Amino acid sequence: MIAVNLDVALAKNKMTSGELAERIGITQANLSILKTGKAKAVRFSTLEAICRELGCQPGDILEYRE
Repeated sequence: MIAVNLDVALAKNKMTSGELAERIGITQANLSILKTGKAKAVRFSTLEAICRELGCQPGDILEYRE
């Protein structure tokens, strides 16, 4: 399974989900779906925007677990 560690990256940057959603141009509801791991897919443009705003790499927020 792919785990989403977005909460960790948000905490490191002292940023709320709402603030990140606004900065990257998606709804809080869609960000919540991504954060909880319920999303079936993520656009590269969204992933790029998240990494840009949080100063991280995709591997910092996405992790493969058996």
